[in-house]
Amino acid sequence: MQAEIYDKVHVETDGVKYEGTLMPSQTDRIVLKLKNGYNIGLKKESAIITLLEKKEEKKPVNEKVSAEKKVKAKLPNISILSTGGTIASKIDYRTGAVTSQFSANDILLAIPGLEEIANYNCRMIYSILSENMRPSYWVELARAVYEEIKNGANGIIITHGTDTMMYTAAALSFMIETPVPIVLVGSQRSADRPSSDNAMNAICAAAVAASDIAEVCVVMHGSTSDDFCYIHRGTKVRKMHTSRRDAFQSINSRPIGRVEYPSRVIKTQSSFVKRGEKKLMLHDKLESKCALIKYATGASNESLLFHSGSGYKGIVIEGTGLGHVSTEWIPLIKTVTDACIPVVMTSQCISGRVCDRVYDTGRDILKAGAIEAEDMMSEVALVKLMWVLGQTQEIETVKAMMQTNIAGEMTRSTRPS
Repeated sequence: MQAEIYDKVHVETDGVKYEGTLMPSQTDRIVLKLKNGYNIGLKKESAIITLLEKKEEKKPVNEKVSAEKKVKAKLPNISILSTGGTIASKIDYRTGAVTSQFSANDILLAIPGLEEIANYNCRMIYSILSENMRPSYWVELARAVYEEIKNGANGIIITHGTDTMMYTAAALSFMIETPVPIVLVGSQRSADRPSSDNAMNAICAAAVAASDIAEVCVVMHGSTSDDFCYIHRGTKVRKMHTSRRDAFQSINSRPIGRVEYPSRVIKTQSSFVKRGEKKLMLHDKLESKCALIKYATGASNESLLFHSGSGYKGIVIEGTGLGHVSTEWIPLIKTVTDACIPVVMTSQCISGRVCDRVYDTGRDILKAGAIEAEDMMSEVALVKLMWVLGQTQEIETVKAMMQTNIAGEMTRSTRPS
């Protein structure tokens, strides 16, 4: 009997024997999923395939019926909004790459432990990898979140790619005043990898969505082991590693808390807005025409002129140390601010705060009209500037709002490391 896709087979090629499940392939290679969960590609021409076991024939599954379990009266109602990302991804055997292919229902079906925590309403907003996110999508997502809460959701889970999750978390933090938890969650490794973090992250996110923490937050692995997830405030979190499962860290702030796994016990570490303390409000106007410029040694000030002359309404500069740029940039900063285009100074340093009162350069930058971003990360300052300019164009009000703590993005003092 000839082996077919998803049959268990034995493959011998070049004197080496392999055993696993035959996977789809549109190349000249045999793709075999080994027992450890990893996939390998083998040359077809020299391979001897022996059938070990036929794939299990399953009846067609109605995903909607399967995902919509019996409603449990005592459990909270949580909405899962899917935007894509690795948590909703698997291998595309056409290209060999990881692509966003799963819906919110797929996630619910794939992680049975979720049904013990809440009843769910699943809704796909986008199916994209997070590098394709844009400010207009934040607005649509914020409106979707607002609608779900208005319609009775006790908590929101947003599945999102990790690369730009911090931008979306910051945007939602400014756009929505929420009486319930809004939790962004993703995974560093796709669902078909044995080291995937998708299930644990999703279960911990659901625990937070059902909790008393009524803020926009990011829930991701807290260590390289499967023992707990951190709960990061949406305006204080940054992805700090390309591939580690514990890539996300709170910057200039402690995490709100942690979720122990598998117990799902939540231990808080800092103050937070509690469920029901705020009334639901949506402030969804953004000015997307804002730029983030990174200063580097010897960088030409022409980049500042380019952005100010290209219709940009606001500029964030990621300066050195305490928030400095070359003295050659200072006259141009004044030219830009005199044109009522706000310029916000941040730092390239990960921790600490901007202080332009220590050195002459900094004092001159302030005299030129720049706004200190305190201890905001540059990406948060960019998103906040977009949001502030969506609320007002009055330059003095913009300055005041940029230096006001609105969603936990600024702290009074920097915590010693």
